[in-house]
Amino acid sequence: MPFLGLGLHILIALFFAVHAVRTGRPIYWLFILFSFPLLGSLVYFLVEFLPGSRLNRDVGVAARTIAKSLNPGRELREARHAFELSPTVQNRMRLAHALLAAGAASEAIEHFDACLQGPFANDPEIRFSAARARLENRQADRALELLGALAERNPDFRPEQVCLLMAQALADLGRREDARRQFETAVTRFGSVEARAGYAIWAAQVGELDTAQRLREDLAKTEKYWDRHTRSFHQALFRRVDAALEAGRRAGVAPQ
Repeated sequence: MPFLGLGLHILIALFFAVHAVRTGRPIYWLFILFSFPLLGSLVYFLVEFLPGSRLNRDVGVAARTIAKSLNPGRELREARHAFELSPTVQNRMRLAHALLAAGAASEAIEHFDACLQGPFANDPEIRFSAARARLENRQADRALELLGALAERNPDFRPEQVCLLMAQALADLGRREDARRQFETAVTRFGSVEARAGYAIWAAQVGELDTAQRLREDLAKTEKYWDRHTRSFHQALFRRVDAALEAGRRAGVAPQ
């Protein structure tokens, strides 16, 4: 039995080692994981794996939403104050994210660009956030450049979100066929609600109402199997899809 326990620790450490290599984590994690399999795996899980997991993001999103509703603008004020007191890279990143969340994409870009000039220039989180800021600031060409480099260097970093942002950037650039292929790739590869809804919204906006309606009906079939919490969680996204479809019908845009 002790050997079985030791083997399990090694397997867990090996799992995290593969994750570390594939996501571009520092090489010292391999030394920690294999020198101290149990403790190293626990530390890696808390420091590197959990912060990037879907569970942690969902919990974080819910917590931030509640906090914003109770005290809108608080995070931005605190982030700005922290950066003024101590202009570290971490505080600059916090301020950049707070600015982006507050809709100040142009100012956020200045801070993201500063982060991209330093030792964290290749950090996937910074590149991803910088691309989001560029996209929101109508700089789709630069956003696409950042996302392309990110997908090539860190293919396992938020692949679905990167794929959808690339589709949106291509759409904003007027590259309709490329955008369609990117949305189709996202739907085929991930099949998520977000991918299908994003494709449906874009299709409705460009007048491809048959495609948008098909995707909406597909989402409705999926929705039938959801519990109340899941249905409520996606309610706002579904309203965006329905609004895009309705706007497309009213506009009477003909497929090109």
